Amino acid sequence: MATARFRIHPDLAAFLVPERRRCAFEYDCARAATTKNALEALGIPHTEVARLTVNGNPATLDRIVREGDDIAAEGWTSSGQVQCAPRWRFVADAHLGALARFLRMLGLDTVHDNALSDETIRALAEACGRIVLTRDRELLKCREIALGAYVRTLAPALQLREVVTRFGLAQHARPFTLCLRCNAALVPVPKAALLERLPAQVAQRHDVFRRCPGCERIYWPGSHYARMRAALADMLGDALELPPLLAGEPEC
Repeated sequence: MATARFRIHPDLAAFLVPERRRCAFEYDCARAATTKNALEALGIPHTEVARLTVNGNPATLDRIVREGDDIAAEGWTSSGQVQCAPRWRFVADAHLGALARFLRMLGLDTVHDNALSDETIRALAEACGRIVLTRDRELLKCREIALGAYVRTLAPALQLREVVTRFGLAQHARPFTLCLRCNAALVPVPKAALLERLPAQVAQRHDVFRRCPGCERIYWPGSHYARMRAALADMLGDALELPPLLAGEPEC
């Protein structure tokens, strides 16, 4: 066992028990514990740690804790960093359906299903490199999850802003290029090939259509599309530059 001193930045304090939130404290770590093990034993998922120092020097989460170590941890908010990934692909747990839909609206590949188990989420994170979005702190402590985020806010609009800000997603967004239902990339389709499926009013007013190759849903730039654009602009403000009309209202 090694006793170390921990200094946890306020942006991570919510993960600690109340008596440890406002000051440095000593903690008895398990034998041969890594800093990851120690921080997670305190309640802080490793995905939430942006900057870690031990005795004033930069350290990694796999460093073994030694007697008398002074360990300081900061979260992504205080560090000013953006958590980087080779590809911006997400998996959202069952409780974040609205957030998943908003991310798909931005053209960000996001797997979501109400039936997704924790085991499946861990497998998608490990095998596919997906970033896990969840409000389950214990899930984020799993070793299979290299990248993830504990979503702190409850309102979907605020959740979207939180995730976009944390990962610097505005520059990677390609709004209205994914199916909102099944996450597949939309493909252009000639109007002539859809005439039998289109309501007469839609056929008269619109010439640009896209189809989901997965669920066969048809999209066009209708009134629902305009409302979605307005909603994204309201949620993200100047952080996002919306493109010209690409796809929009799903088939009725």
